[in-house]
Amino acid sequence: MSDSLANKIAAGEVVERPASVVKELIENSIDAGALNLRVTVQAGGKRLIQVLDDGEGMTPDDGLLAFERHATSKIQQVEDLMEIASLGFRGEALPSIAGVSRLLMETQAEGQRVGTAVEIAGPRIMRVREIARSRGTTVTVRDLFFNVPARKKFLRAERTELSHIVNVVTQYALAHPEGHFSLINTSSKLFSFQAVSQLRERLFQVFGAELLKQLVELETETPLFSNQNSSVSSPLREQIRLHAFISKPEVQKLNRNSLYFFVNRRMVRDRILMHALGEAYRRILPAGMFPVALVFIEIPFGEVDVNVHPSKTEVRFRSQSLIHDFLRESILKALMEARPQAPFLVPPQSLAVEDEAEATHEVQKGHALLVGESFSSKAGMSQYSSNRGRAVVPANQRPSLGLKTSSSVPITERLAFQDFSPVMSTPTCAASAVTPTGQQLSNRPAEWQSVPNPHIHPLGQIEDSFIVASDRGSLLIIDQHVAHERVLFEKVLHQRQAGDVQSQRLLLPLIVELTPSQQVILENIKPELTSCGFEVEPFGRRTIAIKAVPSDLTTGDLRKLLGELLEGLEKETREVNLEFLQEKIAASIACHAAIKVNTHLEYSKMVWLIDELLKTGYPMTCPHGRPIILRYEKREILKAFKRV
Repeated sequence: MSDSLANKIAAGEVVERPASVVKELIENSIDAGALNLRVTVQAGGKRLIQVLDDGEGMTPDDGLLAFERHATSKIQQVEDLMEIASLGFRGEALPSIAGVSRLLMETQAEGQRVGTAVEIAGPRIMRVREIARSRGTTVTVRDLFFNVPARKKFLRAERTELSHIVNVVTQYALAHPEGHFSLINTSSKLFSFQAVSQLRERLFQVFGAELLKQLVELETETPLFSNQNSSVSSPLREQIRLHAFISKPEVQKLNRNSLYFFVNRRMVRDRILMHALGEAYRRILPAGMFPVALVFIEIPFGEVDVNVHPSKTEVRFRSQSLIHDFLRESILKALMEARPQAPFLVPPQSLAVEDEAEATHEVQKGHALLVGESFSSKAGMSQYSSNRGRAVVPANQRPSLGLKTSSSVPITERLAFQDFSPVMSTPTCAASAVTPTGQQLSNRPAEWQSVPNPHIHPLGQIEDSFIVASDRGSLLIIDQHVAHERVLFEKVLHQRQAGDVQSQRLLLPLIVELTPSQQVILENIKPELTSCGFEVEPFGRRTIAIKAVPSDLTTGDLRKLLGELLEGLEKETREVNLEFLQEKIAASIACHAAIKVNTHLEYSKMVWLIDELLKTGYPMTCPHGRPIILRYEKREILKAFKRV
């Protein structure tokens, strides 16, 4: 095989599109110690790609040697492949790019009297000459795929190719905030990110202030163990370090384009990391929705293999389960501590002039602007308080806002809802409830259950479905069904973990007929159903008899609940994921046992529900990922009334 053919084949793996060329050249510049990189493109990179850096440059001999296949100075021996610290190491990029373009490289090393320019067109070196320039390297690539028309016709429109280039440059700018990155399209500068000292400052440059408000920052580390089978009491000095910015539940994307994963400052696509992130948000976001996440992992070089794919975007971890669990638990903990609520979106016409200018600026930068301010319960939602001296204002004495209050409820409706009364319900979740600060609550007397939060005051209901409340100048709308669902969900899990599940026997067993596949699934989940308070026995060949159910359930929804469990658990039982199975069953029980919409609540019951919600670990979303509370800040109310 000739060198020309070999380079074209290699280009098929390394050079997929113009963005691939930009990626390889930027990686070479960063490996050379460059702190200033300027990328210039024309026609989406099809006509021109130029990367200029101030790195260490190359001598004339190294400049020519760089275009030989597998010529690299970044590894010297086989053992070096076990601890790759550089972004590039294969020595395929430059010859592959040169094989399918017209390339000019200008370079000068520190201490050299003159620089060197090398011109290559396809397989041939056209010219080598001396030039005068400062230290660093400039690589200019013209007419990409000019000699491979079959590849050229598969390129997308100029805007599409340019968007891929923007993503690549942005990714490396995020990974290297100490560098200055600029991107120029023809004669227009798309962006110029000045060097900064903090990663948060770089995020502000790239995404703007509005999105940054919606992100939760976390930094943590965990020891790395040399032997996964050894005791965890013998850690090495190496640590796995995590620095991440993750979005609050109200930020929801329809695709994964806003997920960035970096391992040792290398942008990667990894299923382990993706799955860990998905597991962390599984009960926080609705199915099919994705967060915004920037995850930076620092790990000893010997613990990750980057020599998996020619494009070097796929990696393999030596301790996959450790990385997976560490990332998942760290994100879960950060979200639990943040406890954010979803804001109302501000109508475009109510934006102030300065907000419109900021939005225009963000759009010009090519990044999405999320309108609406975030809210963290640390600042606006008070911790649970047992201030028994506070007077409870009766519902019929509260100001009228055109909302239904308990005074208009017929006595028959109030009596029909006695089973939801805080005094009559068993305060089982209070024994193991968690406060917003993460502290365990001791057993509380039943009469304490009606003590209201000192800052959140229920005002009434909308259509007997949504609780309207005030919170120190802000307006809250609470979905009563999903709020109660969250309370019951955590109650079921707490009882299940404590082995103190309360069940009730049915007066008459419920007979249910199953399909063959449902019978198999039932056998797999029967032990877990028993642990959750169900008593199920065979009753004939394809039927079962349900004799007992969890105490919160009524028989009306029992048949539907069981059908949903058996239809929706096939994948979980096949994967034998016990934790997922427990949560699935608990979520189904909570959903069917929770109060429904179009149900009137007295003032004391609204107070109790809000109080119990605030004691849960995740008061911002229901077990299925839907938001529980919407917050309308005072500033947004003033905007809507044109007062600011």
